[in-house]
Amino acid sequence: MKEIRFYKLLSGKSPIEDFLDSLSSKEAQKIAWVLSLVEDLEQVSTKCYKQLQNTEGIVEIRVQIGKNHFRLLGFEHKGTFVVLTNGFKKKD
Repeated sequence: MKEIRFYKLLSGKSPIEDFLDSLSSKEAQKIAWVLSLVEDLEQVSTKCYKQLQNTEGIVEIRVQIGKNHFRLLGFEHKGTFVVLTNGFKKKD
């Protein structure tokens, strides 16, 4: 169980919030559901949440909606919360 936090710039803007606002309602709902899984479950499938190899602590939240794949990147702080810094739609 980890709290999800969104990184904010000094200006107060959040790249994650901007990314989520750019998505369709269906896409944003599915991403919100996956984020709630990360927050609520003790053990989350690596299909949805994992630490990237060969990085210094970068975690990836993965969401698939039909043929579309979305990634949210950030870092975990002492196993208690995750700070998400950016998101993107993966291109083939």
